[in-house]
Order: sequence, then C-alpha cells, then structure tokens
Amino acid sequence: MKLSWLDIRGLGELKEAVLQEALHHRVEGVLADSLDDLADLPPTLGKVFFPREEELPADFGEATVVIVDPARHRAAPAELALRHPGVEFGRFVEIVDAPTLEDACESARTERWSLLLFRDPTKIPLEIVIAAGARATGRLVTVAQDVEEAAIIFGVLEHGSDGVMMAPRAVGDAAKLKAAARAEVPDLDLTELEVVRTEHIGMGERACVDTCTHFREDEGILVGSHSKGMILCVSETHPLPYMPTRPFRVNAGAIHSYTLSKDERTHYLSELQAGSKVMAVDVKGGTRMVTVGRVKIETRPLISVDAVAPGGRRVNLILQDDWHVRVLGPGGTVLNSTELKPGDRVLGYLPGEDRHVGYPIDEFCIEK
Repeated sequence: MKLSWLDIRGLGELKEAVLQEALHHRVEGVLADSLDDLADLPPTLGKVFFPREEELPADFGEATVVIVDPARHRAAPAELALRHPGVEFGRFVEIVDAPTLEDACESARTERWSLLLFRDPTKIPLEIVIAAGARATGRLVTVAQDVEEAAIIFGVLEHGSDGVMMAPRAVGDAAKLKAAARAEVPDLDLTELEVVRTEHIGMGERACVDTCTHFREDEGILVGSHSKGMILCVSETHPLPYMPTRPFRVNAGAIHSYTLSKDERTHYLSELQAGSKVMAVDVKGGTRMVTVGRVKIETRPLISVDAVAPGGRRVNLILQDDWHVRVLGPGGTVLNSTELKPGDRVLGYLPGEDRHVGYPIDEFCIEK
C-alpha cells in the first residue's frame, strides 16, 4: 500500500480543515514540527514529528514516527530507537549532489524510514535510491511539490516510492494525493465465453490503439460493442509472417467499441488520443494502466463475433476482418479473428453495471 503524508507545518488557518479532510480520506500520516499539533489527533492517523530545534525533547509525546536530520540533530535513528522503544525513527536526507545521493542510498538500505527531498526536477536520483533499497525492509517517503509530481513519484521505476509527503495548498489536495496513491487498478475476474456466431459485415472504421507500453504475450485490452460485456483482444506481440511484431499495439476493434480505463470507466475507441489511459489486462485478470501514444483509425473489412457467458449474457465484438487480428482464449491461447467458429472459447469480462458518459451506474438500460 502506498502511503500519503500531509505536511501541516505552517498551514495556519487552513490546518483544521486539512486535518478533517485527512481523516475523512484516511490519509496515513501527517507531519508536524510541533508535538502540540499531534497531541489530539486520533490513533487512526499516523503522527510524524520532524523537530526544528537541534535539541531533541526527552519525550516524543504521541508521535508514532520521528524523523531526524543527523547533521542538525546530532543523533542517529538507531541510537534513538534504543532509548525510545515505543517510537519508530527515520532519517531526513536532502539530495543536492553525489555525496548526499549516496547518503540517501545508505538510508534506504539501513533505516526504517527515509524522508527524501530531491532538489533537482529529474527523477533519476530517486530511481537510484529505489534500486539501492530494493531488498531492504525500510520505507521511502519522498517530498512532492504538488499532486502531479506525486503521481509521477508513485510510479518511478515501476515500483515507485513507498510514500509521498506533500504540503497541501488548499482543501481538496488531501483527496487528490490519496487518489494518486491509489493509482493501482484492481484485478478483474475474467469469464470464459463461448463463441456462438460470426459474420462478415462489410467495411467500416476500426481503431488500432498504439500505447507507450511493451505488452506481454498474454496481455491486451478489453473491447466490446456493449458496456456489459467485453472480449480480451491481444496485443501484436505474437509473430506475423509479413510484418514485424508491434508489441505496443492492440488492433482493438470498430470505432464505436468500448474499452476500460481507470475506475472501470469506459471509453469509446474513437475518443482515445495521445495521453489517454487504458487498462491493460492479462489472461489471469491482472491489470495495469497504460498510456496511449496514438490511435490509428482506418477503413477495413469487419467481422462481428457473438459469444455467450455461462449465465446467458450475450457479448459482441466487431473486429477487423483479417486473420492477423487476434483475441485471447483460456490459458493464453491466441485465436485469429477470421478463424473463430461456434464452440470456440474466448476470455471476456462482464461488468455489473450500465454506463452513463462512461461511468458505472445502476439504471435501466438495454443495449442491442
């Protein structure tokens, strides 16, 4: 679980509203430079103390985590942990050059908590620290200037920082930070569908979705004519005799088709564009969000595929009518669209709700 910390130092009149928002959205911790600011907070909120004074207090009150700067406080976290067994200690490192970067790497390898402040905008130093602490058990919390940077920090080197600390500028920032921490998408329960009918339906426009991601061989995106049933279209990672593989691409379907994005929101293939997000799904239902780099819409022959779920729900997918356009079956079986026939089994997903402008909603809706 990614951690969200709010820096409440110097918030003034905004502090109480931010604390209420932090509680409502279950932010994992708040950081203060005064023990008084932590004294009355409920136990559900992590209380992080980062003292300003060089002289550390004899008692850390209700603080659950204490961050120290060894250069300023002249005390190592390990030494403090021996004297205060009920408190967790961590180290603050400001990274401005090669020696301080090495300090951050050492902290990532040895400390229970590392609070990191990078002065340069590049994320390469953070990548180095994450790699240095990959086998350690401590937690890295990185300072972000805003929610946009927080989202990047959570994803650096695919693993991301364990947490992000941000000073809110307005009410609502806590909710946005928490949403950025939840960027991981939940896995899906895929269903085996039985093909019952295919039909060559003539010309139309189909969309190739070119992403900024290298798909795996058992991975693609879910596509369907109806919002309550989709089929897993495989990426072009599998060899073709007349052209090189394009592992970033899914020849996805006709332009009216739905695909899934974050929070199971649907988007039409026709509305995707550079920078859009779509959900990549593998044959086990594992998911991740990928970024669209380009969408190619061209006129091609189309084939309609109807399949039925065990409970009787009917699913339709309209694809380019060409054998190199493929879907996935159980166990990662690759099935050419033009060779599909009644009785073949494909993998699909059956959302439980209808859609309004792409958002799930429980309402009366008939799709044909």
